[in-house]
This record gives sequence, structure tokens and C-alpha cells, in this order.
Amino acid sequence: RFTPEEIVWLTLDLYRRNCIEGLFLSSGVMRSPDHTMEQLVAVARHLRERHGFAGYIHLKMIPGASPLLIAAAGRYADRLSANVELPDRASLSWLAPDKDARAISLALRLARDGIAEAQAECRLVARRVRALPNAAARPAAPPAFAPGGQSTQMIVGADATNDAAILSFSQRLYAHYGLRRVYYSAFSPVPGAASCLPHDPPPLRREHRLYQADWLMRFYGFSADEIL
Repeated sequence: RFTPEEIVWLTLDLYRRNCIEGLFLSSGVMRSPDHTMEQLVAVARHLRERHGFAGYIHLKMIPGASPLLIAAAGRYADRLSANVELPDRASLSWLAPDKDARAISLALRLARDGIAEAQAECRLVARRVRALPNAAARPAAPPAFAPGGQSTQMIVGADATNDAAILSFSQRLYAHYGLRRVYYSAFSPVPGAASCLPHDPPPLRREHRLYQADWLMRFYGFSADEIL
């Protein structure tokens, strides 16, 4: 387990040596969702405020954490994410009983609302700037909130959910939460895993086809039904 200070110095060292362009920071739950989220936010805050870090920061939101901590994360991170893990709530409860689908949805909703509010403030400031003749009187830009948006991830092949259900669920996620993208991760079995989990991984071509279909939805306006 790393302390926030250790992660800060490790990130700065790798960044100064051009080994990385930014930080993707996630964590298992330690003590409580709030405690864990506080640690993640502390890393991002120290990087930005104490060290002037200008690199990319992606923070995982811990479902169940306080809305105030999610709001703080959005002030320091370029992108936020919370993994939905599985499209079927029954499968989530069965395979990951420690995960709470409602808490995950709330985290995504809080990020969505924070991003929308920041974008509305930016548009308002832009209109005021255009209306002012004197550049010196221009208002300060509002603080950004996760300007890179938010994303999520689903595990493919851990349960019996087919690709039609996965794509339909992704389409609803994009519509409800304004996600930048959904990541699809093929299930990878590990030795000693629970007997309820598959013994064999799904074909990687399945993951690849989901990404292709997702691309058609995001960039070309296809609906899941059209693709299917």
C-alpha cells in the first residue's frame, strides 16, 4: 500500500524523466469509501497545488463516497470514472456482492451533473466576455470540472450476458450519463477463483467486436438496434 505522498513523488519522478504523461489512479476500498476517496483526492490536490503538475490525471470514483469528495475529485482530475463492472444487476450481486449498483450509478450521476454545471458556467462566461468591450474587465474563467469527461468499464464473458444486452446497456449509459466512452474488458480467469466463474476466457475477438460496435455508436450515430 502506497501513501499519497509516495504516489505523488513517484508520479513526479516518472513525469520528469518523460516516462509517463500523466497518472491513472485507482484503489481498492480501504476502511471506507470516504477514506479511500480522500486519499485519491489528496494525491491529485498535492500534485496540482503544491507541485504545479500539468500532466493528465484520471481518478477513479469510489462508489459510496461523499458527493463533496466526488466534487473535489472533479476539480483536480482531467477525467473521472466509476466501473459498472457488469450490465446485469443480478450478476453483479452474485459475482461481486461487495459492489452496489445504486452507489455506482450515483457516482456516475454526480460526475455527470458536475461536468454539466461546469460547462454551463463556461458558456455563461463566454457570452459575458463577448459582450464586454474592455478586455481588462473580462471575468475570470470558472473552475473546470473533469474537462475530459467520465468513462466506465464492463467485464465481458464473466456471466451469460450476450453482446446485444451489453451494447444496449452501453447505449443507455451514454444517454443517461454523457460518458466519453465505455471500456470493455474480456474476463480473465485466475487460479483458485470461485467455481461460479467461467474456467475459460471469452474470445478476444468478442471484445474487439464490441469496441468496433461502440465506435459506430459514438462517432457515426448508429443505434445498438441498427448494429445488431
